[in-house]
Amino acid sequence: MEDILKKYSLLKDQNVPRETFIEFENFIGMLKKINQEINIISKETAKNEVIRERHIVDSAQIIEFVDLNSTIITDIGSGGGMPGIIISIIIKNLKNSSKVHLYEKSHHKSNFLRKVSRDLKLNTEVIQQNIFEAQNLESGTIMARAFKPLPIVLDLVYKNFSSYKNLILFMGKNGENILEETLKSWDFDFEKKKSITSKDSFLLNIKNIKKKN
Repeated sequence: MEDILKKYSLLKDQNVPRETFIEFENFIGMLKKINQEINIISKETAKNEVIRERHIVDSAQIIEFVDLNSTIITDIGSGGGMPGIIISIIIKNLKNSSKVHLYEKSHHKSNFLRKVSRDLKLNTEVIQQNIFEAQNLESGTIMARAFKPLPIVLDLVYKNFSSYKNLILFMGKNGENILEETLKSWDFDFEKKKSITSKDSFLLNIKNIKKKN
């Protein structure tokens, strides 16, 4: 167990129970296996330590922004389960009853998400649908990682969700410029937090999205 804890030392200040790390390791095994059949993550990042930091720890760090009083938490473009599966594993180990909705239009990726959810006994619902075609959605926290540019995600939440608590996004090295540009067309409250996995990246916790006239 100590060996595993060392591998996840970046998360030591986060609200992540120790048992979670064992399930993260199980998930890495499943991800590597399926990645040989279908391309979920790039082959270059498919080494254990790279997956661990670039995908697992990176996804897990948003837990402090997730509203754990939500009935439903939504990952709007789940892909291989980052961040949706990762957050669901943490929620399970926090003994929390929130359900994570995973939107993924790919048949193969949706099947993978269902298998992981079954094997790890996660409280998820995999919705194989293009999120842009879904209407009147209700959610607590909404999250997206490596999905679409900021203005497109804001527009999606604004138009397709009838209610939500907050939106969590991962911003890369051009994030400051993108944020500044986006604020010319959109009005929202936001909190920024530096990423623990990349000095050039940050997290955005967004609330009260409104379109400027």
